[in-house]
Amino acid sequence: MSDQQTVALETDQPITVLEDFPSPSQTLLGLSDIKEGIENWRIWFMLAYQDIKLRYRRSILGPFWLTMSMAITAYSMGFLYGRLFHTNLNQYYPFLISGMLTWALISTTLIELTDTFIVADGFIKQIKLPYTLYIHRIIARNFLIFFHNLLVMVPIYILFHQGAPINFNSLLLIPGLFLIYMNAFIYGLIFAMLGARYRDISQIVKSLINVVFFVTPIMWTPLILPEHDRHYIYLNPFYSFIELIRAPLIGSAPTLLNVAIAVGVTLIGSLICFTLFAKYRARIIYWL
Repeated sequence: MSDQQTVALETDQPITVLEDFPSPSQTLLGLSDIKEGIENWRIWFMLAYQDIKLRYRRSILGPFWLTMSMAITAYSMGFLYGRLFHTNLNQYYPFLISGMLTWALISTTLIELTDTFIVADGFIKQIKLPYTLYIHRIIARNFLIFFHNLLVMVPIYILFHQGAPINFNSLLLIPGLFLIYMNAFIYGLIFAMLGARYRDISQIVKSLINVVFFVTPIMWTPLILPEHDRHYIYLNPFYSFIELIRAPLIGSAPTLLNVAIAVGVTLIGSLICFTLFAKYRARIIYWL
């Protein structure tokens, strides 16, 4: 059997987690890739900044068009759904706006990460850089956009300060963002590998994200549901991650259940991610 046929057989194998664990050499290479990706933070941060700059070059407002678009959408939806649900706008507006900001960060990051290696095909084939660098690039770009969009909360703090006080709980935004960044990296790497191996994954993720948006308390609060149905909503991991950001933004703290679910999802994802990455890292280039 020729070498080309051998490579073809190896790279056509499906991705599975239940196979034998990666060898020591694969483990070391995987760890080295993750380490180098963090050390090269200047590169992926510059690439993330450049992505945003190029997207809005020659425009007057530049990336603040993102903020204006988010503001128009969020304020319009707040007025509409506040009337439909017959809720107090002092409470509903901060809840909705902070939830939409967080959902935009999570959903957009997840969708874009699925195509990470496909979009970075030219870089990967020409320059020797750690694969995880491209994951950081996507996450950093969306975090920069999120920080721009935080300006949308300024009128909320002024007009609806009773429903969104700034207090000590607001500092919990920092660990919340850190935990979301970690999970974006962990699950982004998993979906990026799956997206490179199976090109249908990107379309599947985009379709599921739309479904998750409606079943997660973003436009509506769990309190509108019967008490015996709320338990299922509280177990939704997307709800827990949204609360990590939404709660501090409106001056409250995430519940212990939110934190426990987020930490549990992080630990499980870390094990799956590193197992897959260490074992299949060398095959990524052949999937592109």
